[in-house]
Amino acid sequence: MVKRYLVLDDGTSFAGEAFGDLTSTTGELAINTNLNYYQEALTDPTYHNQIVTFLQPSIGNVGINPKNYESILTSAKGIVVHQSENISFSQLKDLSLDSFLKERHIPGISQIDTRQLQKHVRQHNVKKASIVSTNDDHAFDQLQAAVLSNQQIQAVATPKPYLVPGTGVTIVVIDFGLRESIIRQLAKLNCNMIVVPWNTTFAEIKNLDPEGVVLSSGPGSPDEIDASVIETIQIIQEHLPLFGIGLGHELIAIANGARVARMPIGNYGSNHPVRKIITNELIYPNQAQAYAIVNDSVDHNRLIVTYKDIINGTIQGIRSRDFPTFSVQFSPDGSGGMVDGFDLFEEFVESIIAHRRSTHEAN
Repeated sequence: MVKRYLVLDDGTSFAGEAFGDLTSTTGELAINTNLNYYQEALTDPTYHNQIVTFLQPSIGNVGINPKNYESILTSAKGIVVHQSENISFSQLKDLSLDSFLKERHIPGISQIDTRQLQKHVRQHNVKKASIVSTNDDHAFDQLQAAVLSNQQIQAVATPKPYLVPGTGVTIVVIDFGLRESIIRQLAKLNCNMIVVPWNTTFAEIKNLDPEGVVLSSGPGSPDEIDASVIETIQIIQEHLPLFGIGLGHELIAIANGARVARMPIGNYGSNHPVRKIITNELIYPNQAQAYAIVNDSVDHNRLIVTYKDIINGTIQGIRSRDFPTFSVQFSPDGSGGMVDGFDLFEEFVESIIAHRRSTHEAN
């Protein structure tokens, strides 16, 4: 086996073995705690520019299933595992993980003590890492000098509108790095969807005559998005039911006067209990977040907090007091295999029907 190294931005390195592509790579380090669903993470645009470390000891033993892509493109920069498996017990297996990574030019490193790596990352606040063939000062210097692109949404979002036909309500989905599982859940409700680029104006959205708007998940910092997008969201919520997920949730918060900040340690997985405040119910949804709403920045005259993470206290859901607008930080679409939160799509469709009824009565 070819020896490779995982080099961290604090100067620490871990020796392992190569799999996947043999190129070198640099990215943000994201630690994923899910037991499976590695394919979904690697193709989720939320993981753009990231080297994904999986804590599950054995990764690759169900191969690659073409039905499980979250995007046709692969967003992750690299993958770190304890043990890489290329034997599948799934009858749906068409491709091994190693072959998939080679096809997509994504380097991997195995034989890493990922539990120890997680502890080190948390203790030393590690942000960036590289997968390289030579562990020397030059590799560390290159890692330190590497500047990751802040044009992440432009890299993963659709450049042109497209239609996903349905017979139900018409929804515009604004693509900031759209997961296909969001489309799948809306399709189950027979929604007629028009997916549009991230910088689509309200006038352009209005011309499509939608009954509601979804702001998708996506990668990167919400503070790096053009202010015109926030203005568009402010106008949308005054006219149409609005539902935000992930990055879309953060943008709705900003549009309603709250602030969003980077978390000391990002959360990627489904091991955090999240409390639904109105019922006190606990759910375990999939999360993929590096940013969170600053709790004391929320104007409670404008927003109601609907969900909270029990472990780190982050706000996981909000609802407008004035408009049919709500959002969640977690993934209610089942990305990562979790089903908690599916009812939020039904709630959104119901809010569209209620808004339609109230508009007709007013006219």
